[in-house]
Amino acid sequence: MADQLETLALSSYAALGDSFTEGLNDPAPDGGFAGWADRLAGMLAERRPAGEFHYANLAVRGRLLDQIVVEQIPRIRQLEPDLVTFCAGGNDILRPGSDPDVVAERFEAAVRELRESTGKVLICTGFDTRGVPLLKHLRGKIATYNVHLRAIADRNDCAVADLWSLKTIQDRRAWSEDRLHLSPEGHQRVALLAARALGLATEMDPAEPWPLEPPHTAAELRRENLLWAREHLLPWVGRRLRGESSGDHVQAKRPELRPL
Repeated sequence: MADQLETLALSSYAALGDSFTEGLNDPAPDGGFAGWADRLAGMLAERRPAGEFHYANLAVRGRLLDQIVVEQIPRIRQLEPDLVTFCAGGNDILRPGSDPDVVAERFEAAVRELRESTGKVLICTGFDTRGVPLLKHLRGKIATYNVHLRAIADRNDCAVADLWSLKTIQDRRAWSEDRLHLSPEGHQRVALLAARALGLATEMDPAEPWPLEPPHTAAELRRENLLWAREHLLPWVGRRLRGESSGDHVQAKRPELRPL
């Protein structure tokens, strides 16, 4: 874990990645999306004098690892932030026939490049998909990728936000209706996890249990699953079969380091 004094001295942060880091399904006041990275930036900015903390978010939904390497990492060489969060490869792992060993090799090459241009790098493990229809069959691939990510972090002195072991994020309430992107509360839990991985003390524990709620009947769950498949799963699969991405024609929401 990072030393807390080192973390409090951070004055700039750039976030790299895909829809997870862009913050999809966490509405922002400006009509766009906030997300865990924006929330983490806010926590870091609170520990600096007003106007002295700068933040960029280069993440774009749908991006594969190689696209992130080509489009986003060169900007880090120009910005030279104190902190970079690099959460990537999830879209690659979801693709049929992908090899987590090969994806991990490319991920580590990118991490080594980042370490030349920034003071600290934080990476995220993949989520445990045991309770997600369809994606639960990819659990073994994700677990294999996660083992690689932890070894990469050890070899390259990276902080790790371990999403796999955060059990509260497996709750239905941590996810939006599409079950592919986090809800606002889910993003908040990830932001808290990332902050703690960097050595920040937080008032709330990301692993704090959710309030109890009435159990859902089997019939209710079946109806919800059918509705989700029709409104979210089938369109998502269709886009992938057509080679389309939700990030086509989307630009980074915060491409420059600007004060918070």
